[in-house]
Amino acid sequence: MRVLVTGGAGFIGSHVVEQLAAGGATVAVLDDLSRGSLANLPPGVSLYHGDIRDKVFVRETLEHFRPRVVVHQAAQVDVRTSLDDPARDAAVNIEGTIHLLEACRRTGVEKVIYASSAAVYGDPLYLPVDEEHPVRPLAGYGISKHTVEHYLQVYRALYGLDYTVLRYANVYGPRQDATGEGGVVAVFTRRLLRGEAPCIFGDGEQTRDFVFVGDVAAANLAAIKRGSGRVLNVSTGRATSVNDLFQLLQQITGSKIKARYCPPRPGDIRHSYLSCDLAQKNLGWQARTDLVTGLKLTVEWYRYNLSPDRSG
Repeated sequence: MRVLVTGGAGFIGSHVVEQLAAGGATVAVLDDLSRGSLANLPPGVSLYHGDIRDKVFVRETLEHFRPRVVVHQAAQVDVRTSLDDPARDAAVNIEGTIHLLEACRRTGVEKVIYASSAAVYGDPLYLPVDEEHPVRPLAGYGISKHTVEHYLQVYRALYGLDYTVLRYANVYGPRQDATGEGGVVAVFTRRLLRGEAPCIFGDGEQTRDFVFVGDVAAANLAAIKRGSGRVLNVSTGRATSVNDLFQLLQQITGSKIKARYCPPRPGDIRHSYLSCDLAQKNLGWQARTDLVTGLKLTVEWYRYNLSPDRSG
């Protein structure tokens, strides 16, 4: 099977590529390398280097590679950027995806697996958040992610382009960006390994649903043959407080450093975790990696990649 992974040199996308290649698929990657790295790609995977906002580039990539399935991970993923520069967020996440869908329908792609986000739900009205929860995004990022879901429905109805939407909880694991607005696991891990005190915003009792990147990649692979026309949460169904997360990382890293408590960030959601029942039913998928195991794998990766021999 020929599969194109957009954003395939990035954090989540590279794990999808890795699992696809290990399973015998012929894989190519479309990526502008703005956040991804060639080092993340396994041998034998072709890279089409360019911007998803470039309509001609996207069309020519699909015409050349002729994938049967497209796994769409490429995105502007920073919530703060979506607030500061909503036009850029929309250009990448909405307009870029339209270019991709147009190219898909013109080149005979059978299915698109789309990486959406729990950000579409906004501040939860109830917990756990299931797929019937009202969509109430609090930033442009959630708006742009949800907008694409509607385009997918239209392209399926008009052109027969199948899809599965995967709404990710808080994904963590090796290769995640630990700078700027990176995920909290990556940020905490990097600072603890460098002997620096991380900042916990608010009282640290806010909760999130942390799902390991390898499990998220497995959900994408499961969606290639299952979950037609469905919108599915990809999560553990369990809530973990930021304080508990930090204590686990202290234990795993062996660090005695204490966190600094900083003022709460405006707009931060207090509690969030997602029901994963429909993913189990429709994909035969569930998260297999418990939090402690996932954190150990993550710390091991950062410890190696932050060593003087690796980081210079």
